[in-house]
Amino acid sequence: MKIEYILLKREKTTKARLGNIKTNYGTYETPMFMPVGTQATVKTLSPEELKDLNSGIILSNTYHLWLRPGEDVVFNAGGLHKFMNWNGPILTDSGGFQVFSLAKPKDITEEGVMFKSHLNGDKLFLTPEKSIEIQNKLDSDIAMSFDECPPASANYEYMKNSIERTLRWAKRGKAVHNNENQALFGIIQGGAYQDLREYSAKETVKLDFDGYSIGGVANDHESKEDMYNAIDYSIPFIPENKVRYLMGVGEPIDILEGVIRGIDIFDCVLPTRLARHGHAFTKYGKINLKNQKYKEDFTPIDEHCDCYACRHFTKSYIKHLINADETFGARLLSIHNIRFLIKLTEDIRDAIKDDNLLEFKEKFVRDYYGE
Repeated sequence: MKIEYILLKREKTTKARLGNIKTNYGTYETPMFMPVGTQATVKTLSPEELKDLNSGIILSNTYHLWLRPGEDVVFNAGGLHKFMNWNGPILTDSGGFQVFSLAKPKDITEEGVMFKSHLNGDKLFLTPEKSIEIQNKLDSDIAMSFDECPPASANYEYMKNSIERTLRWAKRGKAVHNNENQALFGIIQGGAYQDLREYSAKETVKLDFDGYSIGGVANDHESKEDMYNAIDYSIPFIPENKVRYLMGVGEPIDILEGVIRGIDIFDCVLPTRLARHGHAFTKYGKINLKNQKYKEDFTPIDEHCDCYACRHFTKSYIKHLINADETFGARLLSIHNIRFLIKLTEDIRDAIKDDNLLEFKEKFVRDYYGE
């Protein structure tokens, strides 16, 4: 079966929603944070560890798996779930974000995108049809439409033309999508322009996808105000019985603000990326365990956290591992950081149930930012 979204409750003071996503691998509550497993693995973690963190849907990347090991290898293995031994739902992105970070503007045509492989420089050509074909073979539970990812700095005319192309590509991808157990999501673009966001949302919804994502907000050059506005401009036009997905967003405050505005699911590489550099989320903000002050700090990363790392190890020990370039340090911090964001969404769900999300946000921000 394809996924199904069930709206359970609307919070009284915000646009926040409590919901269930029914999948072939069980039913999962939203709002939800989804760990990213780009190469069919969440960096340094096993599937069993991800389950212990209470992970629901996880992500994999179409572009990377196309290059290696190749979609046919995954297909012959029995699909992505069997290949990576993940007994839970998987979302695959379209590869669009990676492609457009590698392509030059002149290489974007109506047919598709020409670009060079980041692995060996080979010339590659990805089309909406090819992206969907790859995702059909990967057999993820949710596939994403292939869209153009214009930079936040793009002018109005470029952004408008880009949206039109993305809509044409969405139609082409939907026409060839033939995996009856796989949902297909459309992507809303439009940068910081309200009328373009509204237009993109309305026209994408007309194509009747299984869910909808808001794209173009995880750009390093886009302000938080632009991100939040993009959500506000798009949300009113997305059907209430469909999943609303904010792509590539994982800062705690952005998850909170996204939920308040009506978003259901989030993903980001941030927790594992921070971990590899010695950084950890805590209730009182991010900390850098490379700092000398943690050398003899024999307390957990976050005394409020229930993860394996916090239950068994100290900041002092993890600092030692990071300084010694031991992989176990990055593993422990990855476990903690992912659990922190998943626990945040669990707490957000409780706040929605109690209709006190704004009070929860106020306390969280006060603790996290010291305000």
